[in-house]
Amino acid sequence: MSKDRKVDGNSKNKQLEQFRVDDRGKKMTTNQGLKISEDEFSLKSGVRGPTLMEDFHFREKMTHFDHERIPERIVHARGYGAHGEFELYESMEKYTKAKFLQKPGSKTPVFVRYSTVAGSKGSAETVRDVRGFATKFYTEEGNYDLVGNNIPVFFIQDAMKFPDLIHAVKPEPHNEIPQAASAHDTFWDFVANNQETAHMIMWHLSDRTIPRSFRMMEGFGVHTFRFVNENGNGHFVKFHWKPKLGVHSLVWDEAQKINGKDPDFHRKDLYKAIENGDYPEFEFGVQIIDEEDEFKFDFDILDPTKIWPEEDVPVKIIGKMTLNRNVDNVFAETEQVAFHPGSVVPGIDFTNDPLLQGRLFSYTDTQLIRLGGPNFHELPINRPVCPFHNNQRDGYSRQTINKGPVSYHNNSLASNTPETSREDEGGYVHYQEKVEGRKVRARSDSFLDHFSQATLFWNSMSTSEKEHIIDAFSFELGKCKEKSIQQQVVDMFANVNLEMAQQVAANLGITAPEHGGSSVTKSSPALSQENTRKNPDTRKVAVLITDGYSGKEVHSILTDLDSKGLQPEIVSDKLGMVTGTEGIQVEAQHTFLTADSVLFDAVYVATGDASNQKFFEKASYFVQEAFSHFKPIGATHDGVKILQENNLLNRLGVVSGDTPEIFLNEFIEAISDHRHWDRDVI
Repeated sequence: MSKDRKVDGNSKNKQLEQFRVDDRGKKMTTNQGLKISEDEFSLKSGVRGPTLMEDFHFREKMTHFDHERIPERIVHARGYGAHGEFELYESMEKYTKAKFLQKPGSKTPVFVRYSTVAGSKGSAETVRDVRGFATKFYTEEGNYDLVGNNIPVFFIQDAMKFPDLIHAVKPEPHNEIPQAASAHDTFWDFVANNQETAHMIMWHLSDRTIPRSFRMMEGFGVHTFRFVNENGNGHFVKFHWKPKLGVHSLVWDEAQKINGKDPDFHRKDLYKAIENGDYPEFEFGVQIIDEEDEFKFDFDILDPTKIWPEEDVPVKIIGKMTLNRNVDNVFAETEQVAFHPGSVVPGIDFTNDPLLQGRLFSYTDTQLIRLGGPNFHELPINRPVCPFHNNQRDGYSRQTINKGPVSYHNNSLASNTPETSREDEGGYVHYQEKVEGRKVRARSDSFLDHFSQATLFWNSMSTSEKEHIIDAFSFELGKCKEKSIQQQVVDMFANVNLEMAQQVAANLGITAPEHGGSSVTKSSPALSQENTRKNPDTRKVAVLITDGYSGKEVHSILTDLDSKGLQPEIVSDKLGMVTGTEGIQVEAQHTFLTADSVLFDAVYVATGDASNQKFFEKASYFVQEAFSHFKPIGATHDGVKILQENNLLNRLGVVSGDTPEIFLNEFIEAISDHRHWDRDVI
């Protein structure tokens, strides 16, 4: 019997052998066998022109990529969403005719989906990764989708290379390892051999890619779009979301531990905040450049690997988004929502950014396979609030029941309806940009500077942020097996900052580059999280407490913390009621088994019976870990003993004292600072 199985297995192997292909050393072709002359650039009308529909190689490559995974999203699979509203502060009539940006005080319903990029739907949430920040505005003129990230730039300049990027960062296909991580050979091999990634990598290795919360990260439209007003005048525009709670991040060690302690950390944080009525708020800002100023900068404003420094092009705050309702069903809403950068309204148009041009094709193509056909727009979460009428019919999952015999344009049976609308009736008219040039696969020379803004980012970082970037480089490259890849990357980033590259080389035990560096001395304070808003609202405070605590005083502090907008949660050695002096009780929501310091923003040690040695030991570990992650720590009454025993008294960000009012003010100020990076951590 076993012999028969072996024969069958060999037979099957022979059948499969003809399908096994080793691509190494071969010439690239299309799926039809046509040899490819260029695989870096999409076909354009001139080097700065739009991508052309006839680019069959790009369409084949992108179509295949879009359909590689079913049913979850290929990228941004792990996501979470919420409903809300957008309120306009200031009319943008001067720049755009988009109706939802005309009347101050007007409100537009929105749906937002946050996500990681690289991991599968079941991956953890606090991995080092770019975060998606996609917003659907349900306007009276139709849906407008602002499909962005929490990083303002991207890895590549042309959509032709997007499948290559994602193939490189996804788990390596021969062993499907690692999940939701960029710390492996294929990703860094891609980086070293595609140096346009340099600027994005600096952001990717910064604290921005391990956010504390979806509520505490910025959002960016990434691309350069165009505002068009009633007179047909255009302006270049970039979009920004700025969180009212400031921009804050996790510590890397903390992020890794959270992945094990609570892999749903970010979605749980968003869900609970909305359920508690602590509605996340993001102010909406625009950067605007006059068309005549397109070429006055030392970078190409259409290059998606470049920012417009806020000191050069200020962000004008024009509105606010408030997320105030959780979804009723995650699958029906969060998973079935379909975003598309091509979903625009009159007054918002595109530019010739070659990455944006490719995305305009890719998103619809992706939805066709993921949501089962062309009628994904009829799903409740995707339906516009305004009516829609056209001659599209049938297809998978059709919900509309169209009456009448006519389903074509130019007809007499229905008086040629549905009919088109003139521009003055709200009909969408593309901006009439003059386009001319030879059909080429090329990139404008203005896109060739890959290192200046990477250096600008480095120059803008605080000392602690620079240390984190060096550590991140050392961790990520330290996971690579190939020394040659480590060396290539270090040599590449010597062009950004020589000292940084040399420190990374020393950590990896490879040859330190001797030459490199950059002449760029400019910095942008807006890029550093050290300059963010200091807002303690909704910060979670672990309150370590056991029986015998000082009843009235501790209860007063807990009440005051709550009244100041913080969220104290009781952690004890058992669940249930914890009794203090004067018979005062509080209820423990967590034990040391179900909670951990990494799940909180700060720790308050109220303690209790000093003879409870088990509690004392657990609380000491809890506090030590929080201290090592630079978090604020407070203690009163018997809790001070734990700080004394652990040599933490009078350390930076550690507050103690028995006068409730003084203690409270100092503790809240310490929490507002988020982290205390100058702390001497052993």
